Amino acid sequence: MFTPNLPCTESGGETTLRARILIVEDEPDLREAVAEYLGANGYDVSAAENAAMARPLLETQSFHLAILDIAMPGEDGLSLGRWLRGRMQTGIIYATAAGTALDRIVGLELGADDYVVKPYELRELLARTRSVLRRVPPPAAAMPPGAADAGAGTGRRTLRFGGFSADLDGRIVSGPDGAAVEMTKSEFDVLEVFLTRANRLLTRAAISEAIGAAADADDSSRAVDIRVMRLRKKIEADPANPKFLRTVRGEGYIFSLPAADAGRE
Repeated sequence: MFTPNLPCTESGGETTLRARILIVEDEPDLREAVAEYLGANGYDVSAAENAAMARPLLETQSFHLAILDIAMPGEDGLSLGRWLRGRMQTGIIYATAAGTALDRIVGLELGADDYVVKPYELRELLARTRSVLRRVPPPAAAMPPGAADAGAGTGRRTLRFGGFSADLDGRIVSGPDGAAVEMTKSEFDVLEVFLTRANRLLTRAAISEAIGAAADADDSSRAVDIRVMRLRKKIEADPANPKFLRTVRGEGYIFSLPAADAGRE
């Protein structure tokens, strides 16, 4: 069992995993303050001062969440996050300087789960950390032996739309040809919201709230639009004329799914 902010314990054969967080921040005082604060709140924290020092950690360990400063000497946080996204389903929070909305938008386009604007309050970072971790599946390497097979034959939640199949528990989408459709964690989060609320009008604020993001935060609507745009490219035959993910101008989105075209296993 994965609990986002409890120490690793064993009871009755069940292991509770302490969430592991990587902080990549070039400001020493802030890096140490964040590591100490998150550690005091029950997380297993590792820290690096730049991307070059972070990569060896990421190559040898699995993390549930990475908090990446965008503006760092050498390789920036956006580049490191893009590399990380290609390796594991780790949650990502970007830290960006005040007034750099473009960085936040680019980060969300690259699959970030949230961001904080520097200087930020540690309590705000903790709240965002908890929110992202509630939506992050444990990385395979962090799971206890045998956990990967725990769901076998237990009636996983699987929803079908058109020729696609979405395993909500395994967080895997298969296309009409049976091949896996590559998705970031944030893309799957939004898809799950639509699939479990098909044929209902969802505002951008409602979608943000459903995935645990701050619905009233700057760029929240833009973040939803970006994820919808990416989803359309992956599940629509013609993204410009979507069959499933339809826009309701001035209102939000509807995941249109005729009853005859839907299925649940």
